[in-house]
Amino acid sequence: MASKKSEIRQHYFLKKYVIITPGRAKRPRDVKEQTVIKRTAKCPFCPENIDKKTIVDKVESGNSGGSVLAVKNIFPAVSLNNPKAFGAQEVIIETSKHTQELANLSEAEISRVIKMYIQRTKELSKNKKLDYILCFKNQGSKAGASIIHAHSQVFASNLIPPDLKEEALALKKYKAKSGRCAYCDIIKKETKSKRKIYSDKYIAAFAPYASQYHYEAWIFPRRHLDNITLLNKDEQKSLVKSLKIILKKMQALDLSFNLFLHNVISDKNQHFYIKVQPRDSVWAGVELGSGLVINSVPPEEAARYYKS
Repeated sequence: MASKKSEIRQHYFLKKYVIITPGRAKRPRDVKEQTVIKRTAKCPFCPENIDKKTIVDKVESGNSGGSVLAVKNIFPAVSLNNPKAFGAQEVIIETSKHTQELANLSEAEISRVIKMYIQRTKELSKNKKLDYILCFKNQGSKAGASIIHAHSQVFASNLIPPDLKEEALALKKYKAKSGRCAYCDIIKKETKSKRKIYSDKYIAAFAPYASQYHYEAWIFPRRHLDNITLLNKDEQKSLVKSLKIILKKMQALDLSFNLFLHNVISDKNQHFYIKVQPRDSVWAGVELGSGLVINSVPPEEAARYYKS
């Protein structure tokens, strides 16, 4: 059977392009990729090794998994006492269990991690000099993780990334023309498409039309909310359920991934969402040289996998 032809796709409203190439997934390879990190020193995130003085916040545990902790980043890229690189950086220790990944945690345990994102976003938002808050997770060596123990990070700065400024401007233009939020329209469209992964009354998850990464997934609240702190309990519960589905399926493929969510405090027109971007593919000459991304796993195929 002949391979399906490649197709150039554009982001929903940005000038970003992806070449979907189903046939390239079958190309020969003589390099074996590894996503596992081997521990070479004692784990700084296990309970017995945590310096209690570094703890800045806590979400108490239920009957298992231990508390979720927020601790100071000992090697921050930005800090509140450095005007040349102003900001804050913290580590979220997701569980006390050293051998468990986020995908292995119960929905109740994952809910506590989400609650910590909410708490830290609220707290850092109180600093009027900070206008950008990023909650993110790197899992696996190809995603940039340097410690095995399940953890996330929070990065806050007075600098708004150029990509988010570009996105905000495009969203503003879309709303001025249509009177609607672009992402609200995208949610309605994608929950009826072959790219839908999960949807209920509160949350919608799908593989984006112009996915930049194999098995990329986006998770949105159906309500137009500009940041994670506004999610109600039902929305939090549905978000955790959809995230768990995606994480377990990625784990079955042994994929490193990055997970992140943004908040530009001064921009109330945002539509909050979580991006999950697996990192089994490596951007090489075409991506770095031209800015065009090649993706050999069509989002329709990715969505089919997540639902299987």
